[in-house]
Formats: sequence, C-alpha cells, structure tokens
Amino acid sequence: MRREPRLQFTKEERENPALEKPIRKVDRAADRADEAQVKVPKRKVKQRTVDPETGAVTVRLQFEDKKPPSKLQHALRDAPADTVLGAVHREVRQSEADNVGVESAHKTEEAAESAGRLVRAGYRSQKLRPYRKAAAAERKLEKANVNALYQKSLEENPGLSSNPLSRWQQKQAIKRQYAAARRAGQTAATVGQTTAHTAQSTKKAAKKSRQAADFARRHKKGLLIAAGLFLVVAFFLNCMSSCSVLVQGGMSGIASTTYPSTDEAMLGAEAAYAGMEAELQNYLDTYESTHSYDEYHFDLDEIGHDPYVLISILTAYHQGEWTLDEVQVTLDMLFEKQYILTERVVVETRHDSEGDPYSWYICYVTLENTDLSHLPVYIMGEDQLSMYAVYMATLGNRPDLFPQSQYPNASQKEDYLDYDVPPEALEDEQFAAMLEEAEKYLGYPYVWGGSSPSTSFDCSGYVSWVLNHSGWDVGRLGAQGLCNICTPVTAANAKPGDLVFFKTGSGESGLHVGIYDTDNQFIHASTSQGVTRSSLDNVYWNKKFWQARRI
Repeated sequence: MRREPRLQFTKEERENPALEKPIRKVDRAADRADEAQVKVPKRKVKQRTVDPETGAVTVRLQFEDKKPPSKLQHALRDAPADTVLGAVHREVRQSEADNVGVESAHKTEEAAESAGRLVRAGYRSQKLRPYRKAAAAERKLEKANVNALYQKSLEENPGLSSNPLSRWQQKQAIKRQYAAARRAGQTAATVGQTTAHTAQSTKKAAKKSRQAADFARRHKKGLLIAAGLFLVVAFFLNCMSSCSVLVQGGMSGIASTTYPSTDEAMLGAEAAYAGMEAELQNYLDTYESTHSYDEYHFDLDEIGHDPYVLISILTAYHQGEWTLDEVQVTLDMLFEKQYILTERVVVETRHDSEGDPYSWYICYVTLENTDLSHLPVYIMGEDQLSMYAVYMATLGNRPDLFPQSQYPNASQKEDYLDYDVPPEALEDEQFAAMLEEAEKYLGYPYVWGGSSPSTSFDCSGYVSWVLNHSGWDVGRLGAQGLCNICTPVTAANAKPGDLVFFKTGSGESGLHVGIYDTDNQFIHASTSQGVTRSSLDNVYWNKKFWQARRI
C-alpha cells in the first residue's frame, strides 16, 4: 500500500494563524493514517545474511504489510460450488413432493448453506476492513498535505486569482509538485524548500526594485522622453496586440475546460464501468437459476449511467489527466456508491396437505441506483465540485466522445429557450430583481447538491440562491423546505415570481421546484438540461405539475 509522508513545518509556519488550521488537519490526518496502518495485518519475512569472513548465517524477521484478499478470487472460488449446489437442489426438489421427510431435510440443508454464504461474506468483509480504513486514511492525508501547501502558497502570494478555475489550476500545479517530490522521497522537506525559494526570490526582487529606483532618479529627463515615445508606439500596437491576447485567452479557456486525458483512457474507463454494470445485470437476470429459494421478490432500479458524468467526475476528482490504471480504484468506489444491492431471506413455516409443517424460503432482492450525478457532492471538495460543473457545462469540449447513437444515456448540450419577458411584467420590482438574478445562470449545468455559481446548481439550490440574492433570506433549502415557507395559490392565479412545484418522484426527494415566469414559462435547474426555461404546456411538466406557491 502506498504510504503518504508526513510534512514537516517550521516553527514560524506553525505559529502563523493563516496556516494553523491546515497544519492541524495535516497532523491529525497523519496520526490517523499511522493508526490505521498499524492495524493492517503483517506477514513475517525471514531475511538471511551470511558473514563472508566467518560463514555465520544470521536470520532476522521482518514484518511487511499483507496484500488484501482479492474479491475476484473469492468470487471465482465460490461460484462453481454455488452453481453445483443450485443444480443439486433443483433435482432434489423434483422428488420432494412425495416425501415429506426428504423435503424437511432439504430445507434444513438449504438454510445451512445460505447461512454459510452469509458467514463467508461477512468474514471476508471483516478481513478487508483494515485495508479499506488504511487506504481511506492515506487519501485523506494526501488531501490534507496538498491543501496545506496550497494555503501556504496563498499566504506567500496573496495576489493569486480567486475564481474557481484559477484555484483549481493552482492546486493542480501544487499537486504535481507534491507527487514529484513524493516520488523522489523529498516530501518531508517540501515546505521548507518552498519557503527558502520564496524568500530568495523576494530578496532578488527587492534588490532589483532599489536599483531601478536609483536609476530613475539619475535619468529623469531621459525616462520622460522614452515614456512619451512608448505611449505613441503602444497606441498603434494596441489593436494588433489585443487581438493576440484575446486569442491566447480564448485558447487558455478552451484548454482549461477540455478533458486532458487521452481518448484511450476515457473510453477504457467507460468500458470498464459499463462492464461492471453488465456483470451486475447478468447476476440479476440469472438470479433464480443460480439460487435455490422457493419464492422471489424483486425491486430493482434500472442499471445505467451518463458517460459524460463518469468522465467529468474522474477528471475533477483526480484534478487533471489520468490513466485507466490510476482510476481503477475510483471506478470501484463509484460503483459501490451508485449501486446498493440488498438480498434478504425470510423463512416462513407452512403446512402441507396433511397438516405437517415445513419451511418456505422467500428471497427479497432490492437494487437501489443512486444516480452517478448525485455522488460528486459527497466525494468532492468545493474546488473539485467547481471543476466538475465546468466539465459538465462544456462536456469537456468533446461532444463527439459519446454520441447518443452508441451511448443513449449520454448528455447532450442543448440551448435553453430564448424568451423575451413582456415589459409590463417587469413593472413588479420584486419579480424584476428575481428575473435579473435567475437569468444570469441560464445554461449552467445541473449538479446535484449544488447551491452556488461556483459549484452550479440543483433545482432547490438554484431557487434558494435566486431568492437570497433578490431580496429574501431563506438560506439553503430543499424543495420541500421551499414549499413549507410558501402559501399555496391556484394555477390560474399564479403570477411571475411564484414558485411552481412538480411531483417527479416519491417522498421529499421527489419534489421539483422552479420559478414561474410569464405565459406559462418557468425557469429551473433541469437534471437533463441544466438551468433552463421550460413551458408548463410541455406534456411531461404538465403531467407532473403539483401546485404553485407564493413566497
């Protein structure tokens, strides 16, 4: 397992109030990583050394981390046995009807085997637990290390841009430097080296400034003439140079919003994830033939994902370019979070035609698909979430990567409805303020849990933001929370600025919210189109419409 080093900080850095919190997080993360590593099982390794002069042999014991047991090995080991046992049970069941004693024994045997499978799964999960905790602790330590270096960079360079893209670029550069130092075994000294380099650069800059000031005092007239000539020349060159700057800026913006990984890596990651989904689908499709229960009940969500969401998550999570090998662990993590499979067996006592009791096994299989787009808010920091939103807004500037003809679930960039609000509606100052704020973000992508321009929005996050920046103070509310603070109005009496609610699912999570416009239009954050304008006359929205409410 890869071990993250513990950063070393100077006394001055530890006493700096601006660095106190990130340094404390590094220390805490390092302590937890050490504690988790101690609990990883060790294996004994004998090291033999021979003294060339005496020929004496010395044997020393060393302890190395054991590798975690392979999930694939366990699956391959158990699958043949489970298949054979299933076939045997089906054969036995065919002859059970005429022999109650055989039936009873068979049920007992099946119960024991089911229990055995559960025990094996639980045992394996327990064995893997220290490895999972150690890996998680190392990831948190890496994150804390990079953040501490980033905060130190901000402290030394207060003029760094504060927009999300620039922050991400700065962190990406620091992460590359950190990784290079770690590979070279120099991470412990990284902070000190950075301080030394910064101090040296500052001294050089100060010296040059003093020299320049002395020169200016000695050559005041010459400098004034030169300045005048420079302004004349600059005036004529300005038009030409501005074009160049615009082109360079545009190219930089495009590069910053484009997937940096190779097509081979991205298509490989998509294929790997789709392969795991195919295995899960096959497991469910053949469930009854590979298990031996009496009755089955299935409650299964559909299996599938948006490939652009997957690639945007991987790129933002890993903060730049990656290879398939580097993201394999992340793919496994995302898959485990997206799909929750539950298998529950209930045993009922029933009676045959002669009144004799027997066991009846009922299996309940549930698959919950937590949409992949819902995961970023749980696994990413704000900067990563910002970059995820940027990549989803642009589709990584690769709309050709996943065509819908091959990937039916792939996102597609769609223009929002362009609509001119009647001037008379804008006479309502309150609605005018809401509309001005709401229209700023048309075209922003849907990000579940997002609640600001830097992270983009989901439906309730978008409405909460607009309200908070147009005269209200409602905080960050969900759709149900927004519903609770409003007063119901009839659809016929709805006016611009009212909130409109839709029943798109069950429970509180199934409530969708938008801002009513005019002429049956409303502005909202759609899961498929991002922040957009839609019509209540649309078949889908008309069917899902629940009620209008006034804040």
